[in-house]
Amino acid sequence: MNEYFCPMTLDFVLRIFIAGLLGGAIGLERGLRAKEAGLRTHFLVALGSALFMIISQNAFAGSNHDAARVAAQVVSGIGFIGAGVIIFQRNAVRGITTAAGLWVAAAIGLACGAGMYLLSAAAAVLSIICLETMHFVSRRFGEKVITVTLQSTDHKSVLDIIDELKRNKIEVNSYSMSEGHVTIVMRVRRDEYLSKIYLLLANVEGVSVESIE
Repeated sequence: MNEYFCPMTLDFVLRIFIAGLLGGAIGLERGLRAKEAGLRTHFLVALGSALFMIISQNAFAGSNHDAARVAAQVVSGIGFIGAGVIIFQRNAVRGITTAAGLWVAAAIGLACGAGMYLLSAAAAVLSIICLETMHFVSRRFGEKVITVTLQSTDHKSVLDIIDELKRNKIEVNSYSMSEGHVTIVMRVRRDEYLSKIYLLLANVEGVSVESIE
């Protein structure tokens, strides 16, 4: 049989294929949530990690080598990609869960590269269940930090808005006023923040909403 199609080589192809599928499954969930890294990124991370594991275990046969070294370098090296998807914007840190997903995708790839298919599949399924469950819970009961930009030239109106928000148990993190524009950073329930914010601001005269982010 041709050396390029020997059973061992086909097994290696199967390993990176399964790694890519499992990593891509996590990436698909992230992509559907419009996160920073989606299917392609997770697919490539998992596939590349599996390939590194296969190389570390088989490319240096007969020589004095330690396969764990390459795996350890993958674990530390994936941190650079993870750090790239974490951003700090408007007093909120975003992308940590996606970075963790990339880290797990790398681990799944390493496990597939070592031939641990069942363990890899279990890790991918548990990761997706965790992400979907927490998304459902956070949508129902979680809070988020939003930034509301208003147009007002009356300082008293701004104070009225702050008082109105606090009376309705909405936590105001900070606010600023510059040239007739007011920016308020607040923490609100995810499931009702738009309707509730507009309803509260409608009770304050001389104020119009420019944007809610």
